[in-house]
Amino acid sequence: MNKPTAAGAAATRKRAATKKTTKSASKPTASATESTRRRAAPRAVLLTGFAPFGGESDNPSWDAVRLLDGEIVASHRIATRCLSVAFDQSLRELDDAISALRPALVLCVGQAGGRAQLSIERIAINVDDARIPDNLGAQPIDRAIAADGPAAYFSDLPIKAMLAAVRAAGIPAEISQTAGTYVCNHVFYGLMHRLHERDDTAGVRGGFVHIPYSPAQAAHHPDVASLAIETVAQGLRVALEAALTTHTDRRIAAGAEH
Repeated sequence: MNKPTAAGAAATRKRAATKKTTKSASKPTASATESTRRRAAPRAVLLTGFAPFGGESDNPSWDAVRLLDGEIVASHRIATRCLSVAFDQSLRELDDAISALRPALVLCVGQAGGRAQLSIERIAINVDDARIPDNLGAQPIDRAIAADGPAAYFSDLPIKAMLAAVRAAGIPAEISQTAGTYVCNHVFYGLMHRLHERDDTAGVRGGFVHIPYSPAQAAHHPDVASLAIETVAQGLRVALEAALTTHTDRRIAAGAEH
């Protein structure tokens, strides 16, 4: 056997080193893989409903919202949460969900028995005035939600574009000028206050939608309108897509005379 020369041995080592370097370069590091995965993952949209209250055994807001959990809408993944019908606790739960998910958009949904359409809320006011106690027995009257907050916040979602999209899908919808003074308004106002006051939610948009009773509830409330849970879920899906893809809201009449 011929003994390799010094030059031949050096060339062999160089080829081996080149092969090893090429192989290492082609294999992504764990940190690079994780970074790519984070970039590829769709950003979250937080969609919330409420637990039952007022003697009801179900709440159609949560029944409809949870049908959408995990869906991808306009390149965003829907994450759902059920909030307590309790003034103070509901905002703690909402705050925890926002901190954990860091969503691009937050849409809260609540039941409004007696309404006949999906009601896209325009404004939240800075007052709690509970006609009935919440699920923990609290019944604040004429209490500010945020002592240092403004009198009201407008939704910063494109509510007119959402309205038009939901109606185009064949689902009854309206713009509502009041979210009431119970836990729904409390959550709506608390959401907007956080989005406007906290640096960690800069650029996040929020809003609120009220929905009618479900048919099962309406069976116990004669002469009251209702919408099927699946219809509500579809309306929310359409509304979210419009909210995520509309940069300038539409200018269409949707006001009220009273």
